[in-house]
Amino acid sequence: MVQSLADGSTDTQQSAKAVLQLSGRILISAIFLISGYGKITAPAATMGFISSVGLPFPQIGLAIGIFVETVITAAFLIGYRTQLAAGILVIYCLVTAVFFHNHWSDPMQFMHFWKNIAMMGGLLHVVAMGGGRFSLDGRQR
Repeated sequence: MVQSLADGSTDTQQSAKAVLQLSGRILISAIFLISGYGKITAPAATMGFISSVGLPFPQIGLAIGIFVETVITAAFLIGYRTQLAAGILVIYCLVTAVFFHNHWSDPMQFMHFWKNIAMMGGLLHVVAMGGGRFSLDGRQR
């Protein structure tokens, strides 16, 4: 028997929604974790890229990038303070789009800029809706 909940949805719909929210967090996290791993394993290349766009203090930029792409992303992935983590990732995507992917005459940079904007859209949805039932935040309710 399918039971209707107070919001008009069914248990099955709520379960599907929770699985989709978790799947979304996993998929969004993948790109950040892969990038963070790259920064950890090739710090000189990352600092060179930071310097090449004219930003000062590439060591600090590297540290911020590693922190956001690993620690903040891990929090987002497991659903700990999910909305805050997603908000930080939105800001990070915007900053990296503006400073690192602003050479639109290069088709790859144009694509990376809009990739960041698209990721911001998904992350803003998480800011609005939260991490869902399969998150640490969801378990605390």
